[in-house]
Amino acid sequence: MSHPSSSPILPSTAVSAPLSVLVEAVPWSDPERQSLFTAWMARVAQAHGLVPETLRIASADASFRRYLRVDTRQGGSCIVMDAPPTKENCEPFVRIAALMTSAGLNAPEVRDWHQAHGFMLLSDLGDATMMSAIDAERPQANHGLYMQAVDVLVQWQLASRPSVLPPYDAALLNRELSLFPDWYLAQHRGVQLQGTQREVLDKAFALIVQRNLAAPSVYVHRDFMPRNLMMPFGSNAQLGVLDFQDAVYGPISYDIASLMRDAFLTWDEDFVLDITIRYWEKARKAGLMDFEDWHSDFGAFYRAVEWMGLQRHLKVAGIFARLTLRDGKPKYLADAPRFLDYIRKACDRYRELGPLLKLIDEIEGTTPEVGFAYGRM
Repeated sequence: MSHPSSSPILPSTAVSAPLSVLVEAVPWSDPERQSLFTAWMARVAQAHGLVPETLRIASADASFRRYLRVDTRQGGSCIVMDAPPTKENCEPFVRIAALMTSAGLNAPEVRDWHQAHGFMLLSDLGDATMMSAIDAERPQANHGLYMQAVDVLVQWQLASRPSVLPPYDAALLNRELSLFPDWYLAQHRGVQLQGTQREVLDKAFALIVQRNLAAPSVYVHRDFMPRNLMMPFGSNAQLGVLDFQDAVYGPISYDIASLMRDAFLTWDEDFVLDITIRYWEKARKAGLMDFEDWHSDFGAFYRAVEWMGLQRHLKVAGIFARLTLRDGKPKYLADAPRFLDYIRKACDRYRELGPLLKLIDEIEGTTPEVGFAYGRM
């Protein structure tokens, strides 16, 4: 992997394409940042054989980052990350990309990084996500794809070492959970919890955190789902991995819950169980399930996955409300019903979560449903 660079940028006159060409292809709201980018592109274009006039939008995500694609003179392409340093800290991305590469995963190679201005040149993993290849109407048609994802996940977890990534500790779990009352309930639903209602929520949150911290820790991608996995591209036969900059060291149950209880896609319980069991079998053979009775009892492990998934779903409901109300991205909140369904089903399976389910039903105007995978526990 080449070393990221933060060398001084060159004058913009060195760019191989006129500034107007870049302006037409890629819009900029900040003329000063546009000028900084043009000068940086001049340097990296020369050093890496890029064709600046081919620069175009590749994608954007829920953060303040956006991604551009630019062709190379050799016939390939690279990705440019535009991440304003006042909004985004790219250091974790660079560090975790190297960590994933050392673990044998197909992650982007950082070829140049102007740390001060937040511009980065990356290898291109293609433009076809796992999500784009999924047949949502035929679950079993996607079995092979999900098994590829499971293989990547186990490989990532096997590389785990303590004290390398930030801990997914009680403080972080609670900060994430607070997004639900602060943004989904208060800002989106207009509900301020007080008195008994707040006590119900606080008690449920304390139990959720306690259950999840009991699980063994591994490297956690923290958004391991088909939209962040790339179909094999070029000579690499392995799924690519993106959007890993928030990775932590925490519960082994998190990423499989993220994969199978997707933010943008819902599967029947049979398919969820099928893939989760196969993950459990692979992880068990790899020695990752040597905890209490998890190595011999899938049900014990799956209950941990459900409790972890519940924490994630509460968090994401809050994040999606914040993206809509604060950041002007309404498409995310449109998926909130999927998360409320996940939350309600998980709560319905465990007696301890009955008061939380009742509270959510009161707020949402919904009625209880009966769980069927394991009944109430």
